[in-house]
Amino acid sequence: MSATDIGIDLGTANVIITLGNKGIVVNEPSVVAYDKKKHCVLAVGNEAYKMIGRTPEYIVAVKPLKDGVISDNEMTEAMIIEFIRKVIGRIVKPRIILCVPSSVTDVENRAVVEAALCAGARKVFIIEEPIAALLGAGIDISKPNGTMVVDVGGGTADIAVVSFNGIVKSCSLKMAGNKFDAAIIRGVTMKYKILIGEKTAEQAKKEIANVFNPTGDVKITVKGRHLIKGLPESVEISDKDMYDFLHDSVMEIVDKIKEVFEQTPPELVGDILTNGIVLTGGGAMLKGFTDLVTEAVGAPCYVADDPIECVAKGVAKAFDYTDDLLDGFEKISLYRYK
Repeated sequence: MSATDIGIDLGTANVIITLGNKGIVVNEPSVVAYDKKKHCVLAVGNEAYKMIGRTPEYIVAVKPLKDGVISDNEMTEAMIIEFIRKVIGRIVKPRIILCVPSSVTDVENRAVVEAALCAGARKVFIIEEPIAALLGAGIDISKPNGTMVVDVGGGTADIAVVSFNGIVKSCSLKMAGNKFDAAIIRGVTMKYKILIGEKTAEQAKKEIANVFNPTGDVKITVKGRHLIKGLPESVEISDKDMYDFLHDSVMEIVDKIKEVFEQTPPELVGDILTNGIVLTGGGAMLKGFTDLVTEAVGAPCYVADDPIECVAKGVAKAFDYTDDLLDGFEKISLYRYK
């Protein structure tokens, strides 16, 4: 691995970047602050995230990735270039491995690759999230032994059965952390007639959300605007409220896990019953999620070490496996995109 090799987990919620053997050097929100009057990027990452909901009209805090794919090419390119400059100080034509959801289309792939090219890449590789997640979790995928991974990120949930360096069955759905936040906002609005912001919903999710057997004893106070009075107001919500708000969303992921099982060869299903289901991504940290999956599908389930950075670590490891990975990994011919 070269000292300038860059691995990028281009997530909907966070961008995590690895550099050479240094490991993770950037882990910041996927946000760009843009000045519409001066037509320039003011900030990316943490600095831009602080501006969400707190800026005048002519400054917008943009999230250029939606549901795991690029929705704004120009802002994504600007964000990647700024992050790479943070990492290596200047553009030096690095090799770049980019991580994408397993169901990404050719058009979406092209947008990701073009962003990397504009950032000055010498070579571009694409790796799918389930493969990167398993590599990052330290699981040996080179043997003909089935392992299931469920990566619940900010924009997508990727479910895959992997064996012998390749993906046997996979599924990607646009139901993950951001949709959980939206469900919490919608739930508080409907039950208490109070509109809360994205950051407040995310904080409540992290602190008290429980998607399996909540007690109702764990509570948090959230603040927002009363929809009828139009005035500031606060309300106390419990983990039982959070269960009601999130249940339907989480069950969508569980139903997809069942679908993947139905399409998986029986020998590999037997392996998964032995090896268990690996949960990665920020969504894996939802309290009770492992218990819910275990009860629903009948297979043991556990959260990988360091689930949020797991995929990024796998992307970094992929530089050592460029000749071995059979599926879910691709070296891009750059001329296709010039």
